[in-house]
Amino acid sequence: MTPFGERMRKMRSERGVTLKEMAEALGVSSAYLSALEHGKRGRPGWHLIQRILAYFNIIWDEADDVVRLARISHPRITIDTSGLTPKATELANRLADDIGKLDAATLDELVAILGKKRAKPKG
Repeated sequence: MTPFGERMRKMRSERGVTLKEMAEALGVSSAYLSALEHGKRGRPGWHLIQRILAYFNIIWDEADDVVRLARISHPRITIDTSGLTPKATELANRLADDIGKLDAATLDELVAILGKKRAKPKG
């Protein structure tokens, strides 16, 4: 399941909406919506994200967060390390090899480290 799929499932559950009801309202198949929730499809397009936000009446910060989750929810990614240091290539390859073996606490720690690096102003 992707971060976006997890959020979408939570929103449906909190509002008591079935997959079928939501799919009909959005004009997509329930199979597609299920695959999107489970990370078996790529991240949703901009227009579908907008329909989902409207469907759940989501605005402002929560909408920004849903859009951010969609952006980071591609289940099959490629990391291009050409032009980067050997250490960056090693990290990308080790992460690709080992990500399935990492526990939730380690994943949280790595995401927090990356979040801190992104939040620091450059200079």
